[in-house]
Amino acid sequence: MNDNLLHIRDEGTGRPLVLIHGWSCPGQFFQGQIDALKSHARCIVPDLPGHGITAGRLPLSIASAADAVYAALVERELENIILVGWSMGALVSYALIERYGADRIAEFVAIDMSPKVLNTADWTNGTLNGLNADLNRHVLEAMVADWPKLPGRIALRLFAEGIEPAPGQLAAARKEIAAADPEMLRPMWASLTAQDFRPLLKDFPVPFHLAAGLKSQLYGEGVHAWHAANVPDYHFHGFENSGHAPHMEELDKFNALLRDLVRG
Repeated sequence: MNDNLLHIRDEGTGRPLVLIHGWSCPGQFFQGQIDALKSHARCIVPDLPGHGITAGRLPLSIASAADAVYAALVERELENIILVGWSMGALVSYALIERYGADRIAEFVAIDMSPKVLNTADWTNGTLNGLNADLNRHVLEAMVADWPKLPGRIALRLFAEGIEPAPGQLAAARKEIAAADPEMLRPMWASLTAQDFRPLLKDFPVPFHLAAGLKSQLYGEGVHAWHAANVPDYHFHGFENSGHAPHMEELDKFNALLRDLVRG
């Protein structure tokens, strides 16, 4: 795996803080963490395959993303890492740990994510809109053709329902998402919706923090309860005024959580 094909922002000094972004939302969506925490930590923020500057330079899958991120950690000789995965970024983090172990990782933070996105007859903790395999086939078939109207919808779903985002935040998110290439996002979506990391989480090797937006439009209380019942060293952090992006919606509170973890 060629690490130099994976675009990475590497800013600040101190303990490594690795921030893995979500689907259609490249590393730029962690700007609020870089600005606040680079004086406390070394912020490592990749653009995953299909996203941002990395774009199509690597295979478009969760496994490829995990391989590339791990190669970057090894190349930089990073250890005692605080690893943070937002949405799809959590799945990439799980794939990394499943493939390479967690020797370099001290703590993990999942931002508003389920271990399995698709709902089934015996799994109702996927997305709140009831996305299942049949519906997902239609999503994948229509994604490229429908893309001109999707960035606004995706951006709206990032934020808490019924709460106005900070001035300019929604427009900025829509602009970043609209700059993406749906031909590359489509295989990444297919890959992420194929994942099921429930077995891994039941035997998760490091402390697990779930930072959940309590007004999320994507994942609900069932996800929180499943983690509490199944993940061994589990810590819940609820963000009352956030949806799917508490690191943006409650910036100071979220950054305080990361700052505490970095300090140990």
